[in-house]
Amino acid sequence: MRLGALYRDDVCLVARTWLADTALSRLRGLLGRTPLAPDAGEGLLLKPCGSVHTFGMHYPIDVVYLDAEGGVLTTRENMLPTRTSACRGARQTLELFAGGIEILRLRRGDRLLWRSM
Repeated sequence: MRLGALYRDDVCLVARTWLADTALSRLRGLLGRTPLAPDAGEGLLLKPCGSVHTFGMHYPIDVVYLDAEGGVLTTRENMLPTRTSACRGARQTLELFAGGIEILRLRRGDRLLWRSM
């Protein structure tokens, strides 16, 4: 996985955003890793990805579904372990610590851009 940052309108939202853009990195995702930072300062961007699961996880996450250009399609807050979620039309998925969507004030239509460090 590569490390970068996630921006909205040239403002850095998530300073440490891991990009999972290979089959292996998407398959592993957050499994076996330490929980994401609770201040929404860390996230995982899965690309391409239109659905996620939390099997094997021990904490809830927030999920943001994005189109191919980074536009927010919908969000799912506080997704508990052993759940699945999908969004028709999503091409990218951002995973944050539970509460991250509210902290970042993410809304449908926001445009997010990942930049490498």
